[in-house]
Amino acid sequence: YTNIKILDKISSKNILIKLKNGEPKKYKDLLIRSMKCKNSEFDDNPEITAYVQVSDLTNKNKDDVFVFNGWMFSSSPSITPFDHPVYDIWLVSCY
Repeated sequence: YTNIKILDKISSKNILIKLKNGEPKKYKDLLIRSMKCKNSEFDDNPEITAYVQVSDLTNKNKDDVFVFNGWMFSSSPSITPFDHPVYDIWLVSCY
């Protein structure tokens, strides 16, 4: 499982959602899927990484195009930024 937080930039509300790896989950206009999630084996500097795919369901012209498709890092969310006008997503944990 992967835990991610989603911030709605318009309402300033955020929500924690749990994703079962490989299964898509719909949140408002987003369809989110975590393909893989792992914790690092180094206890002194823990790192959580997840491969995440996000589709914008309002984009009817490009049904199969992801607005984000790549690795997310809990310690450095800006390395692979999720760029969306309404939502911000970041990785919280794996279990």
